[in-house]
Amino acid sequence: MNFADLQPEWTQQVETAVAYRRELHRIPELPWCEFQTAANIRDTLSRMSISWRACAGTGTLATIAGGAGKHIALRADIDALPIKEDSGVPWQSQHDGCMHACGHDGHTATLMLVAAVLKQQEATLPGPVSLFFQPAEEGGHGAKRMIEDGALTGIDAIYGWHNWPALALGTGYCPDGPIFSANASFNIKISGQGGHASQPEACHDPVLAGAAVVMALQQIVSRRGAPQSPMVVSVTSFDGASNPTVIRDHVTIEGSIRAADTSVCHQMGEWIRQIAEPVAVAYGTTADCAYYPRYGATVNHAATAADVRDAINKYLGVQPEPAIAFPLMASEDFSYYLEKVPGAFFVLGNRDSDQTAPACHTANYCFNDKLIPLAARILLQLANADLPDLA
Repeated sequence: MNFADLQPEWTQQVETAVAYRRELHRIPELPWCEFQTAANIRDTLSRMSISWRACAGTGTLATIAGGAGKHIALRADIDALPIKEDSGVPWQSQHDGCMHACGHDGHTATLMLVAAVLKQQEATLPGPVSLFFQPAEEGGHGAKRMIEDGALTGIDAIYGWHNWPALALGTGYCPDGPIFSANASFNIKISGQGGHASQPEACHDPVLAGAAVVMALQQIVSRRGAPQSPMVVSVTSFDGASNPTVIRDHVTIEGSIRAADTSVCHQMGEWIRQIAEPVAVAYGTTADCAYYPRYGATVNHAATAADVRDAINKYLGVQPEPAIAFPLMASEDFSYYLEKVPGAFFVLGNRDSDQTAPACHTANYCFNDKLIPLAARILLQLANADLPDLA
């Protein structure tokens, strides 16, 4: 898709961006394997005469020079998920078992549309704009690698966004403080003494002990944490498979924890250990607990969040009270950027009807292409572009 051949009219640019999004949707790639996607992005930038360099392997850092003013960065994530698509769209994934089930293709196409407009205005931009086409957001810590490869050098402020199916199209939110939560995973191995199902008295049953541990973990949210501090403990796997006459020697419990405050998330890992170990002992077993921190909370800076809200109100109208509570309990590696420089992350509604839209990370999720011009206008204002013909 050749953005370089675009006429300056906004409607034509948007149509090209939508086609580009669908092109990307057909070639989803997993974190750190975005080779075809990266080649596509880099070729498209080159054809628009936008300078770029590889960053963090499959990532791409493009720069539009502008003047000597404030240096703004805009970020899109480019990776996909290991999900077999069941959306039924004509541009469905051509890579079996891999799908853009979180809308990163839409984020990337939006940023490419922004790049096309900014390139047309390069001589009049008040300051430089860097465009981060970031790999491996889905658990791969791609933002961290981008930073390590110098992406934030000289950056004064950074902005990013995510589509959100629980919100209606035409709504957008950017709260001060945390917008996405910190997350971590945990693993608990309960070890006992197996045996024959007919002789439970001769065993130390790890299945029974594991079930007790799972129930005991529920006290973390209700009794360990303050009601004013949102948190989640989700046990997502209990591996005790055996056969009907065998009590096995061990079981493995895994799950996810989330909190609006990164330090609280770490504390939750310690609470899991404090609960699991003595509960296991009470059943004649032992618990070996492991805690794996993932992403910190995504915490918006007040001044830059206010700039985002101004742009949202300008293009979407003054927003009603959100239909969902913030911070969201999902997580984002955009948190790494906000730990280093001022910036803000925002969400835009993806739901195009009164019906419930399929959530991100599901096989029938669909990115709403009507979001592309809405998000692009907001990003262009944040980049201090001149937008007289976009009203």
